[in-house]
Amino acid sequence: MPIKIPIDLPAAKTLREENIFVMDINRAESQDIRPLRILVLNLMPTKIVTETQLARLLGNTPLQIEMDLLTVSRMPAHTSAEHMFAFYKTFPDVKDEFYDGMVITGAPVEHLPFEEVDYWDELCEIMSWTRSHVYSTFHICWGAQAALYYHYGIEKLPLDKKLFGVFPHRVTHKGSILFRGFDDIFNIPHSRHTTVSREQIAACPALKILAESREAGVYAVSTDGGRQIFVTGHAEYDWDTLEKEYLRDKNAGLPIEVPKYYYPDDDDTRTPLNTWRSGANLLFSNWLNYFVYQATPYNVETIPAF
Repeated sequence: MPIKIPIDLPAAKTLREENIFVMDINRAESQDIRPLRILVLNLMPTKIVTETQLARLLGNTPLQIEMDLLTVSRMPAHTSAEHMFAFYKTFPDVKDEFYDGMVITGAPVEHLPFEEVDYWDELCEIMSWTRSHVYSTFHICWGAQAALYYHYGIEKLPLDKKLFGVFPHRVTHKGSILFRGFDDIFNIPHSRHTTVSREQIAACPALKILAESREAGVYAVSTDGGRQIFVTGHAEYDWDTLEKEYLRDKNAGLPIEVPKYYYPDDDDTRTPLNTWRSGANLLFSNWLNYFVYQATPYNVETIPAF
């Protein structure tokens, strides 16, 4: 089934070229089903790239998805005002709405204490709102660290050096339906300078660790029932996202290592391989199926607060 997004959103053209079914509003309204309403709080500076990455994964399921885009009012301007005005909502626009699911992306602000981020207060208001207006919220990278801190007091911790590459992971909670169908080993890209404490998460009775990496640490955490899911990596990344970041810093003369396990034989003159695409699609498909579609009340306005 398709993803329902504005027909002139730049992601729509890319997804059609990839044979992902994009539906316009008139076609969607002619179908006698209720689409899943998914809100994406996009905190990444590369707005259009991130929109496309997430729309690609959200649209690759048998479910009809209606995706809304959200920004914060004090977000630094990296994308044209015309694009933001045409396609993005702010919190006052959605605060009285209800959503089946929500994605909160990462953000390049991990060098700052949470309270020093310009939009921290607004983000806290949004995260609080998700507990009564969203059935399941999927947090990514810095978004996951911010939510673990806000909801459960779990601090982010600095790493000795940047965690940068595509790392192997294992499912450590064998009963996890979020990882149903996954291989014993699966790869996930990471690009971050901070991490979270396994010990702090394990000591929190509301949380359970689902998947981990020997080198990258805790990857996926969930509350019981999946109302909140936290992932520390970037399954949504394109095949060349890490390369663009690597070459940007390398060409600027900044200290940056070759991303681990990304280029064949760690040779940055060779084309990197995407070894995480199938897992990324399965991850989002499982989330949408088991924690959103099968769990949200048909009348989305009756979502129970927690």
